[in-house]
Amino acid sequence: MAILSRGEAIDNKRNFPSGGIEVENGNWIFEIPNPFPFRGRTYIGKAWADAKADNPHKIRLPEQTKVSLTQSLNKSGADGSFFKHLPPPLLLALATCSTDPADLVQLAEISCYMEKDSKGHPTGLRYETDGDTINPVIHNHPLFEAVANNPHLPDRYKIVMVIRPGAQGDSEIVGEWPKDDATHVFEYLRKNSYIPWGHYAANMADDAIRYSIDNLSPEDISGLRHLYYQRTFVRTAEELGIKLSSIGQKYSQEELDALRVEIISHPAFEAYSVSTLWGWNFGFDFTPTLYRLHASHQQIHQQYALIPDQIAAYNEGTEKSVATLPCYGCGDHISDLIEEYQELHNSNFFQDYRDAIATNSRMDSRNDLESSLVVWSDNNAMLFVPKAQTSQWELQLMTLPDEDGNLAGNIFETDNGVRQSLDTGILTAQRVLARLGARMVTSIEYSKRSGQKIRLHQPLLYAFLPRLPESPGAFSEAQLRFINGHYPEDFARACRNQI
Repeated sequence: MAILSRGEAIDNKRNFPSGGIEVENGNWIFEIPNPFPFRGRTYIGKAWADAKADNPHKIRLPEQTKVSLTQSLNKSGADGSFFKHLPPPLLLALATCSTDPADLVQLAEISCYMEKDSKGHPTGLRYETDGDTINPVIHNHPLFEAVANNPHLPDRYKIVMVIRPGAQGDSEIVGEWPKDDATHVFEYLRKNSYIPWGHYAANMADDAIRYSIDNLSPEDISGLRHLYYQRTFVRTAEELGIKLSSIGQKYSQEELDALRVEIISHPAFEAYSVSTLWGWNFGFDFTPTLYRLHASHQQIHQQYALIPDQIAAYNEGTEKSVATLPCYGCGDHISDLIEEYQELHNSNFFQDYRDAIATNSRMDSRNDLESSLVVWSDNNAMLFVPKAQTSQWELQLMTLPDEDGNLAGNIFETDNGVRQSLDTGILTAQRVLARLGARMVTSIEYSKRSGQKIRLHQPLLYAFLPRLPESPGAFSEAQLRFINGHYPEDFARACRNQI
């Protein structure tokens, strides 16, 4: 039994009913089929969503709380050596949550062996040999990762721990957006990665540190994306036997587009079926119980690769291929949907989809509130809130038809103007989500294959999927059942308010 503050007793008899139960006027739950069936369904609790409809400013996360153990110790008169006696879970909690550089410097020096100059500034890590390998001397790997990825750690420590080329292993730098007054990006080759055949990563350089979306500029996005475009076009040109005008040099926008046009005009291109893989995990977190919650590092980066149409298949023990397998690309789901939709309805899926977005109406039937799902658009691309969000704050970006009805479905079909619009849309999406408080966002590309699929009316589509604190991705999400607490129209309004 419990007691109310005014002294009255409350008991739990209501939890032990004597008979059957009948629920009257139960809460409404909207079940929204995703227009892309392979992405499941979304469920919106009406009571939750109604509470935000008149107050879209409630759709945001609180700002990070300022945390400083150093200041607390100073107030209590405790010695700074107290840090060394904290148990590992508390060290991890402090490494991810502290906003005080003084805390983080101490944690960084506990986690590894650092070399320093005469002023006590870190100049690098101490290394040791183990057979043929050379490894940094790290005393506590989880702590090392957690503190190195905290934005409040001083930059000189970030550089020696994770950002300086070589700090994360022997991945070779194979491309660069050269340093200028605004940005500097390195392109790394990730050999033998979790992506078959390896992949590339465009990382901000050690003299252009970007741990926060607030620090990310249009020039940064242009550099990151340019390396993706150029690497993809150059690799494709080489496979088609196209002679490159220059090797090992950064292409200008005009040179890049000229190469793209040469690729799509090549006689062999229509039979060359590839898809692009592009993604970006922004944000890092680590629980004190050693669960990594998102990306492997906070430093802004992007990853990309080419996905062939078919791959060789082997049976156990065979040295030669016995068959081929279709190679997986997430954009293939959309291609299949377009063809099935056309067969069932004799209609163009994405034309109908754009029409549905343009004529959207609210599911709560309120005509006094905004119904638009569009956050930002220009003549080439549109950033919008999908009606069925698979992340509570999901945004999508897709290309739009030009005046002749042509629609870019992959980067081979994007000219300079479309690519610039996509880059702007990506940056806008990230800024909007960050201003609402999102600290971890996964961004992925749904690309149409080249070759046989070239005539499909399929846009190049991007999904931005924030990870929110109380949305762990468990029982419901494993079934592709996504729970939401706001109407998509109100989230779109909240996003527009951030631009």
